[in-house]
Amino acid sequence: MSDPDIAIIGVGLHPFGRHGNKSALEMGEEAVIEALGDAGVAWTDVQELWASSMEVKNPEAITGLLGMTGIPARSTFTGCASGATVLAQAANAIRLGQDITVAVGLDKHPRGAFAADPSVSGLPQWYGQAGLFLTTHFFGMKINRYMHDHGITEAALAKVAAKNFRNGSLNERAWRRTPMTEEEILASQYLNYPLRQYMYCGPDEGAAAAVLCRADIAHKYTDTPIYLRASQLVSRREGALELMSPSLSLDDTPSPTIFASRLAYEEAGISPEDVDVIQLQDTDAGSELIHMAENGFCADGEQEQLLADGVTDIGGRLPINTDGGLMSNGEPVGASGLRQVYELANQLRGRCGDRQVDDAKVGYAQLYGMPGTAAVTILST
Repeated sequence: MSDPDIAIIGVGLHPFGRHGNKSALEMGEEAVIEALGDAGVAWTDVQELWASSMEVKNPEAITGLLGMTGIPARSTFTGCASGATVLAQAANAIRLGQDITVAVGLDKHPRGAFAADPSVSGLPQWYGQAGLFLTTHFFGMKINRYMHDHGITEAALAKVAAKNFRNGSLNERAWRRTPMTEEEILASQYLNYPLRQYMYCGPDEGAAAAVLCRADIAHKYTDTPIYLRASQLVSRREGALELMSPSLSLDDTPSPTIFASRLAYEEAGISPEDVDVIQLQDTDAGSELIHMAENGFCADGEQEQLLADGVTDIGGRLPINTDGGLMSNGEPVGASGLRQVYELANQLRGRCGDRQVDDAKVGYAQLYGMPGTAAVTILST
């Protein structure tokens, strides 16, 4: 495994869900304060902050709540990959000379499906008026072809959703904590065939944060530093499916996730067999299935048998989305990737109680966002 130069010494989470009039910045403040307490450092020790949000135009304004210490505070947004992006940028700030930095993601989405002006994605107004500016449409179309090509059934989709709701029921900070049976999931209405109501995540509110430092000084702050072994972000190539596309090409270019995953394994000096606990983008049940193969954890078409054998359960060989993933936690987009980091850091520290993966030493997180951006982060003890 590669020698680490960056350590995560503290993580914090404002639970995802619905929180009334509390602002996204206030949720972000709480997540940062929790992460600082976990790290055993003061806000005045932090030398740089990176923030991300979809709904808040200037999330770096969180310094107005945490304290105006004069540090560089910057923001960036890469869709659902934003949490991994700000983590990487906070790490790069350390490589450029800082000692302690913070990454934070925060968002407060209104109820209902994600909505935006099509022009933000370079699309004409009629595209939305025709009903094509829908993420549910994209995910349904994508998994429908994948199931056809690889012999996967709707039962596998239900198993993914039931597993994630079951894991969420063990997570005291999850939004949705009621387990659902496969039969209940399969009885819910179709939204975009073959995906049903309880096979999707929902937009919500929340925040997550991480405190990073130079690896060589990490033990000054904690006995259990978590090392950043790899961080890769890849945009899509010509011909790869774009998130808001109304159709699939006949000659499908590989997803950016495949390239990000390969680069991350190479950077970390490990293979999929070395990973102990996994976080995959489960915007819907089909996405998790596809991402299992794209990240090297199985071959296309093997997912159904792996699910039937319990391999992706918490006690299985490939425990995936141990905190319930997006399906149980929902997705405040700017915060989602750092929620993955929060879960992995706690798993690697043995803090997860009933959902703890035995002897977890290597954690893997993958994100996929609009319009076709993939991020992979690998952490270890």
